[in-house]
Parts: sequence; structure tokens; C-alpha cells
Amino acid sequence: MKKLILSMAAVASLFAASASYAQVPASAPSGTTGLCKDGSFYSGATKKGACKGHKGVQTWYGAASTAGAASAPAAAPAMAPAAASSAKAAPSKAPAAASTAQAAPGGGPGQVWVNTSTKVYHCPGDKYYGKTKHGSYMSEADAKTKGYRADAGKACQ
Repeated sequence: MKKLILSMAAVASLFAASASYAQVPASAPSGTTGLCKDGSFYSGATKKGACKGHKGVQTWYGAASTAGAASAPAAAPAMAPAAASSAKAAPSKAPAAASTAQAAPGGGPGQVWVNTSTKVYHCPGDKYYGKTKHGSYMSEADAKTKGYRADAGKACQ
């Protein structure tokens, strides 16, 4: 009887552990480790300082935070390939985020994020890609045609 109760408790704890792990949504940019309360995505290695200026962390997708700072960065790269493969497996891999309550739809290969308030565009992989309050996705050629300039003067590759 005692073994049955212990095995049931072990199974229940496994289900609880797997249910508590949040999965990265398909609309998130590759490498996303968190969702901010204002709807923007965060892609840093640690939870410390994540979503600063974005009302804090709503959901954390990255590796569990640990007390040792040395183990947190090591755990984050292990999660990045899993997050990237789950995003690739999704039918609609659309990097999207805005600092508003709604995430901006779109993005993808060959798309840049245009910050309409600063007239600057950001390339995929840039920390501001899809994360500014005002903006939209478009091709780099369209952005240049409409008078937007590259962030720090660097064109996308």
C-alpha cells in the first residue's frame, strides 16, 4: 500500500513539473527566453533584469533560475536549440513583439523591424528587433525606400 502511494505521488509530481514548464509560443522570435507583462519578448540568458522597463516578467521560458550565476549562463544555451527547434517545427515562425499589449504580427526571413517613431530599422538578431513600442515589419529595401535608416548605420546581412 505504501509503495502504491509513493509511486502515485512520484507520477503526480512528474506531471506537475512538466505542466509548470512554459513553452515558447510559435509567434516568438527565435531564442526567446521570456515574455514581458506588456507583451514584448525577452531573449537574455538570465532572468535578472529581464523585461526592465516593460512592467516585469509575465512568463519565463528559459532555464530555471539558480542561485549560482555561473550555472545560469551555461543552462541558457542548452535551452536555445530546443526553443529554436520548436519554433522551426511550428507552421508559422513569425518573430513578433511590440511593447504594447498586442504582439505585432509578421517578421521572418528578409524582414526588418522598423521603429516608426525613431525612423530606424533593426535587423533580425538585434535586441530591438520586434520590441519597440511603435513599429512594423517590412523588407530592408522597403525601409530604405521609405526613408528609414539602419540602426547604428549597419545594414542587415
